[in-house]
Amino acid sequence: MIWKTPPTLAALNALNEGTLGATLGIRFVEIGDDYLTAEMPVDERTVQPFRLLHGGASVALAETLGSVAGFLSLTDPGAYIVVGVDINASHLRSVPEGGRVRGTVRPVRVGRTVQVWQIDIENEQGRTICTSRLTCQVVKRR
Repeated sequence: MIWKTPPTLAALNALNEGTLGATLGIRFVEIGDDYLTAEMPVDERTVQPFRLLHGGASVALAETLGSVAGFLSLTDPGAYIVVGVDINASHLRSVPEGGRVRGTVRPVRVGRTVQVWQIDIENEQGRTICTSRLTCQVVKRR
């Protein structure tokens, strides 16, 4: 397991309370030895005017997953935090209002000062709708 702070779904979802992720309906649903999975509804909170999943909502899901994964992989989370410094996303398919999407984050590199995370988001049929990469900087807490 890569997680230095062993996660539970209850703790991850509590960590998400009062954040953009909670506003968008993001819920953590699975924890693996080297991955986390969360779901997000495609509803009035996450669609653009044409009633399709907003690309920004996909990016918010990706950054939520990557940032939480980065935090959980810190050796000393009391002294350090992770901050996103670069994110990219390729939107591959649209998702109409009414469903859910599921994002999974996996490490590309977890170093002492820089982390890179790969996030793939799928529709309910298991087809990739967005692939994203988040780079985080590990910084000392102030």
